[in-house]
Amino acid sequence: MISARATMRPRDRLLALVFSTAVITHSAAAQSVDRDSGIYAPRTPLQSPPLRVEVIDGTRFRDIETGDAYRLYGIETCAPAQTARLGRQPWPCGTMATAWLVTATLNAWLACRTLREESGEHLVRCATAGHQDLAADMLRAGVAVAVPGTDREPAIRAYIQAEQDARKAYRGLWSSTFQMPWEWRASRAVMPSVAHGEATP
Repeated sequence: MISARATMRPRDRLLALVFSTAVITHSAAAQSVDRDSGIYAPRTPLQSPPLRVEVIDGTRFRDIETGDAYRLYGIETCAPAQTARLGRQPWPCGTMATAWLVTATLNAWLACRTLREESGEHLVRCATAGHQDLAADMLRAGVAVAVPGTDREPAIRAYIQAEQDARKAYRGLWSSTFQMPWEWRASRAVMPSVAHGEATP
């Protein structure tokens, strides 16, 4: 016998996922009361309506209707021009991450929760009908790495586990030699100033 869920259209499944996530999050937030003032203040992240997006790079995309920019929270991918090396063979790990995200979001509705605004972008966690958590699935596929946690913002445990699974299976980046994306970007940021310093008498 075919279940009702199996016969649901992809957009209906996505909306059902959004609704169930909102209910769970709302239930947890309902207990959030300021003890000093006795005033209830919801802590639920802002839930966006389903989006169709245009991918910018491995972690960023924009809403094709509003032009709003979004960035996946908790992960980094190779920069567009960055490469990894499998043995002696270089390969474009930044291009691969972008292609993965394009494939996952093409002709798909995204449901995203905005955690905060940062540098003009919505920092988000997103799902589609085929991916319960886009960032986690990128980590499992080995096309992204988890951002190290800090005292203020601990790493997401599920993301750390997803990355460890990819590393153990030597998937994607973990089959190759590569520089961590934040270190690669930092080294490129200082190169122009170093070159300029060498040219100055």
